[in-house]
Amino acid sequence: MNVLGINAYHGDASAAMISDGQLVAAAEEERFTRIKHTAGFPYNAVRYCVEAAGLKPEEIDHIAMSRNPSAHIHKKILFACSRLPSFDLIKNRLANAIKIADAREQVARALTADEARLRCEVHNVEHHRAHLASSYFVSGFDEAAVLSVDGFGDFVSAMWGLGRGNSIGVTGWIEFPHSLGLAYTAVTQFLGFPKYGDEYKVMGLASYGEPAYMDEFRELIKVGENGVGYRLNLPYFVHHREGVTMTWEEGPPILGSAYSDKMTELLGPPRDPGADIEKRHQDIAASLQAMLEIAVLNTLGKIHSLYGVDKLCMAGGVALNCVLNGKILSSTPFRQVYIQPASHDGGTSLGAAYWVWHQILGRPRDFAMEHVYWGPGFGDGDIANAILERSDRLTRQGCLIRKIDDLDELCRWTAGRVADGKVVGWFQGRTEWGPRALGNRSIVVDPRKAEMKDVLNSRIKRRESFRPFAPSVLEEAQGAYFKDTHVTPFMLMSCDVIGKEIPAVTHVDGTARPQTVSKSINRPYWQLIKEFEKLTGVPVVLNTSFNENEPIVCTPGEAIECFLRTKMDVLVMGSRVLYRGE
Repeated sequence: MNVLGINAYHGDASAAMISDGQLVAAAEEERFTRIKHTAGFPYNAVRYCVEAAGLKPEEIDHIAMSRNPSAHIHKKILFACSRLPSFDLIKNRLANAIKIADAREQVARALTADEARLRCEVHNVEHHRAHLASSYFVSGFDEAAVLSVDGFGDFVSAMWGLGRGNSIGVTGWIEFPHSLGLAYTAVTQFLGFPKYGDEYKVMGLASYGEPAYMDEFRELIKVGENGVGYRLNLPYFVHHREGVTMTWEEGPPILGSAYSDKMTELLGPPRDPGADIEKRHQDIAASLQAMLEIAVLNTLGKIHSLYGVDKLCMAGGVALNCVLNGKILSSTPFRQVYIQPASHDGGTSLGAAYWVWHQILGRPRDFAMEHVYWGPGFGDGDIANAILERSDRLTRQGCLIRKIDDLDELCRWTAGRVADGKVVGWFQGRTEWGPRALGNRSIVVDPRKAEMKDVLNSRIKRRESFRPFAPSVLEEAQGAYFKDTHVTPFMLMSCDVIGKEIPAVTHVDGTARPQTVSKSINRPYWQLIKEFEKLTGVPVVLNTSFNENEPIVCTPGEAIECFLRTKMDVLVMGSRVLYRGE
């Protein structure tokens, strides 16, 4: 039984394939198009997932779309009648709904197959139910409270319930127009970060400020006035009156402004993109982050009192806020937390597939997601061909090539370069699922050298200087460097750093966002860090995504291109190493 999950016509288009309940492949469309947050239909991701599963089009039994235009339809109609939205907004929503209904046709196009060969059943799974399923059904927990929080999807911005066995009982939600995710986006735009997905920048900026605007943010967001949840003070926003335009076609989503002039009256003039960041901007970011934490942690406390269980599964874009996540165990009664690595909208393709498998088909659970390596992988032949195709350019840049077949020797050689202060691209195995590079498409440097942050920003990443870099630590050594010993293989929880031995991965507030690396899950990456420990005594490396203002590299060719156009010192792909003459 094969279920193809799809997130389409929304940011972070993606696909996931499960066969007999086991996840086989999952990928975001951006890894193929090379356009961040690609929306539209994920033709490439669908093709990859079906091919990775070794399936013919007629062997797909179910298609699960993570949108359901008919969900909450009566509320949508009542709201539309009361607010009289623009004709263009109504036209866009109807066009989107029609496209979602054409899923079978679009899958056939992706597979260059006759639509008649697709005899599968198509299911529309409500957006937030897909989010909940994406976390709970792969968590390994037999029972857990579940919470999804993001901008909007199918007229809802948050949803909660109780997962037990192979089903999720939804007991509450927050409807449009109230949304924490939308509020965070609006203030992100106000602070001069207008691109889709820029919220994580504001999370990093918040650590530089003080929550000096809490009175203003209590005016913007009303917490706990209606039992579980929160409400927005709507005059400060425009989405409920005018709608927030989103254009994308097959490219990245582009959002219109979500805040009103009244927010400017409250917080002062907005920052122009590219303008200097002032203390006021840092303080606004810190206040926004503090308000988000108050709202979500308050909600979690009330959800715990509803269900009385100590395990929690979270999803939705807000669940990628690692600063918030790092406070859940210390600030709520929950004792175990599972957050799916692709908690943003890209993860809803996974959730829609598992919702159909468990909730609709009633199948038992026997899969837990312990790693993120579900994307395309490439063999030595692919790597050799990519090098050969670019041999002239590599020679002109003075690059040397070496093949090291023994893994231990390869990791020893690479660790020596990291310890010498080199910037190393590390390309191994299958591409990661979700927005984090977790040891298969990573750039690795020495965390002991504080200056490596500036080296990476100036030579490779070309990004804002206030954004932190994250550490990868051997799972067995976590407690020696980080106060939180909760295993975090997906790099989704911030915690305090112990000591001053790893300044390059320690944020201005003394925290870091560690990835714990297990030998049984990712032997090559674990071995690299182990060899670095043998040389330096430190079982930690700085790990940042292998890219330069683009989606994380997917193919060997993309890795070499990134290596050539930046000042990276070393590139390790499979058993081959490329390095500039020493």
